[in-house]
Amino acid sequence: MALPAKIIERFNKRIRIFQDALQRAKDADRNESDTVAIITDILADVFGYDKYMEVTSELAIRGTYCDLAIKMDGKFQYLIECKSVGTELKENHLKQAADYGANSGIPWIVLTNGIEWQIHKIRFEQPISHELVCNFNLLQINPRKEEDQDKLFLLCKEGLSKDSREDYYEKMQCLNRFVIGGFILSEPVINVIRKELRKFAEGLKVDNEEIEKIIRQEVLKREILEGEDASKTQAKIRRFYKKQLKEKEACACVQSNISENVPQQENISSENQQKESAQ
Repeated sequence: MALPAKIIERFNKRIRIFQDALQRAKDADRNESDTVAIITDILADVFGYDKYMEVTSELAIRGTYCDLAIKMDGKFQYLIECKSVGTELKENHLKQAADYGANSGIPWIVLTNGIEWQIHKIRFEQPISHELVCNFNLLQINPRKEEDQDKLFLLCKEGLSKDSREDYYEKMQCLNRFVIGGFILSEPVINVIRKELRKFAEGLKVDNEEIEKIIRQEVLKREILEGEDASKTQAKIRRFYKKQLKEKEACACVQSNISENVPQQENISSENQQKESAQ
């Protein structure tokens, strides 16, 4: 994704400042309150928010205040759970943040200690679950590297208007074990495997069903093939190939109609030429 020059410039100017500040804070073992203050400045100086109007610590969830939240146009965009800069982020911290998000109806949550940043999206299904969309280490981030710029942009104020986090999430949805496992079991891929096997072992007779059975039972893990996520992904892939087939058939139909009409046009042209000659 090509980001506006002013955002890249902001990254280049500000990231190094906060890398130094965070490292000093970690060495000094600053507490959670001090870390929240640094994170608030990062949200303003790196990610572009107005820390007085768009960053708040006043979001109460069932009698408890979350550490920080991003609020724009009257809507909470991110809920941010902060830990002290020296604290290792653990599963129980994520559960706390996810519970806050689920109870408040905010799907996008961030867990951070200032150095490590995790962006998660809550799926309001039954049961409620959450997925890691992106994570990065701010001490290791390179603001001149496009891949790192894209990660930073997910948290930027400007990224919200461009819906970059949803686009990024959709891409990440296509890069998981369920999708790859589903494609491996799809008919086009199994056809390729069968053809390559026949080249590899000349005279080998094997059909698609046998290959699929081996993949299911001996190659892929059971968790990739079973369960709600696996079923949804496999159905999505089937729809994808079905759509491709329809488009291919429609294209073939158009080509056929063109081919049938060409001789007719040629005959008409020939008849006109004969009439002109006769005149």
